[in-house]
Amino acid sequence: MSQTAVVTGAASGLGYELMLLLAKDSYDLVLIDIDKDKLLAIESNIIATYNTNVRSIAIDLSEVNSAESVYNKIKSIPSIDVLVNCAGFGLFGSFVNTSWKRELDMLNLHIVTTTHLTKLVLQGMTDRKKGKILNVSSLAAFQPGPMMALYYASKSYLLSFSEAIANELKDSGVSVTVLCPGPTKTSFQEVVSSNSCDNKISFNMACPKEVAAYGYKAMLKGKVVAVPGTFNKFLSNLPRLLSRKRATSIVRTIQEKNRATSNEVKILKEVS
Repeated sequence: MSQTAVVTGAASGLGYELMLLLAKDSYDLVLIDIDKDKLLAIESNIIATYNTNVRSIAIDLSEVNSAESVYNKIKSIPSIDVLVNCAGFGLFGSFVNTSWKRELDMLNLHIVTTTHLTKLVLQGMTDRKKGKILNVSSLAAFQPGPMMALYYASKSYLLSFSEAIANELKDSGVSVTVLCPGPTKTSFQEVVSSNSCDNKISFNMACPKEVAAYGYKAMLKGKVVAVPGTFNKFLSNLPRLLSRKRATSIVRTIQEKNRATSNEVKILKEVS
């Protein structure tokens, strides 16, 4: 019997790379993204290249009740064996100046939709005593992030939520893994900084294929928290080594050097 994986944010970045790994392992795929044209192109390519079935769902997961809309389209699948929650975006700027509409969309996507879709899919997994969930968080989850306050906070939620339910599901046959990558070379980084300058702090930039492979391997092993890279593991412990105030100050310095021009606000496409 074939296995099925559901991947959100599948049209680009880490979602795309994780989807390829699942396709190579002959999973049937349900690909979810806001970009309908990219999804259709990817669907055709995967069907032609791999021995697997592919279904695409184009939907804005930041909309209220979008998780339920997705689940209503996939609940007839006999067995959802893997759920990868990777869709998301970021917003740079001082909280007092950023758009509440975009922030609400981000919170809905990172927190509400991801949590609701996980809950809906999880029931079938626990009934079958089999399944794997991979939530894509970020290195941002481990400390506050001035100038990207809600992005960092939402990623912290994903980390805490994933660790908690992983503990609840111990010995159930279902595992939950949360991938927390650092900066990764995808379209996210191309638009985070100003158009007039490159990132000034970029020595820790990772390859998306390598990050996806690390997260995928961790998921298969049932590891709970996956932080790729020795330096990123060190940074994830920074608030324990320094005061939280000092760690927060360092994060702001990095953000302003890499992201800011005057007082501009940028909408960011998700990487991690």
